[in-house]
Amino acid sequence: MVGAGDALVDGANRPRIVHCFRSPVGGIFRHVRDLVEMQVADGALVGIVCDSSTGGAHEEALFRAIEPQLALGLHRVPMRRQISPSDLTAFLRLYRQMKALRPDIIHTHGAKGGAYGRVIGALLRLTGSSAARLYCPHGGSLHYDVASRSGKVFFLLERALERFTDAFVFVSAFEAEAFRAKVGTPRRPFVIASNGIRDAEFVPVETEAEAADFLYIGMMRDLKGPDLFLAALARIRDETGIAPRALMVGDGPDTERYQRQTAELGLAATTRFHAAMPARKAFAMARIVVVPSRAESMPYIVLEAIGADRPLVATDVGGIPEIFAEQRTRLVPPGSAEALATEMRRLLDDPATAEAEAAALRESIRPRFSVEAMARNVTEAYGLARGRKVLPRPETP
Repeated sequence: MVGAGDALVDGANRPRIVHCFRSPVGGIFRHVRDLVEMQVADGALVGIVCDSSTGGAHEEALFRAIEPQLALGLHRVPMRRQISPSDLTAFLRLYRQMKALRPDIIHTHGAKGGAYGRVIGALLRLTGSSAARLYCPHGGSLHYDVASRSGKVFFLLERALERFTDAFVFVSAFEAEAFRAKVGTPRRPFVIASNGIRDAEFVPVETEAEAADFLYIGMMRDLKGPDLFLAALARIRDETGIAPRALMVGDGPDTERYQRQTAELGLAATTRFHAAMPARKAFAMARIVVVPSRAESMPYIVLEAIGADRPLVATDVGGIPEIFAEQRTRLVPPGSAEALATEMRRLLDDPATAEAEAAALRESIRPRFSVEAMARNVTEAYGLARGRKVLPRPETP
């Protein structure tokens, strides 16, 4: 499935691939699940190592669906988001687990998973392992300001960890450039493997009769902009005298704060909150999708909304301009509730234009953002990390 010339499996040789990341939510989790499915279909033996303290009922259902495909198993260990004394305990548990899995490839995702997995890979080499160590930031530490104290610390750590890295995978050209600008020019080979969606996700979603006007779907944290979404709703109400109906779907540490903000803005009667659910189910429940993020890398929710033929308002951050291409001029400056409200109101007031823009955008991304292309590019990175196209492993579990 990854395509001739970049074969993941050669005959009976079945590479053992372990994906290591912290939080099994959002885009990283979707990216890993897609890779697992493609790699298993190509004959690889795959396992997942991730945090046990994040995720809710929606994520548990996703784990149950994917676990039968994991020949190397699903292994969950508590991992704190911030640096803490508990990191040492987590590291020791992860080291023992990773050593037992005997990986050929350690594919790490996100800042914390990237640090754990690459250092463990280096230690495993002292025991005779030749596991390739790959790192995909998925935004992560690259979201920090280069002038901030935290940013300076994290970028120094990223540079130091590069010595334990065999290849990088960036999910957007933006991410690759952010790494160069904030950390430095990569000293290891890299590929850009843009996130992609499946053919079935290009089928338009029908709008329910009682659909809301606007949908926010994503993590409930300020980086993703739920507060800006609410402020924009209040601005539209103040300008028109009518509060739009809105649906907010997702989980996260700041959900209660956004619910309080909704009440304070007088939007409680017209704004509903719902726990995380499949994106396409949520798309049917509203006419226009809004992605008000302050920072992104290559957001799946934008690709999924476009594939579903939903009119979309999004901010001009990260890899989103790469997705919008010729329509990038209508992206909204990040952090501006006023600009967000203006674009939301434009689409709400002119549904014919909104639908035409959505249809054109859907056709434009179809050849550029597929799961198959993403998997091919990741396989290329594996070959670069090992210095050859085929990654052999004669043993089976």
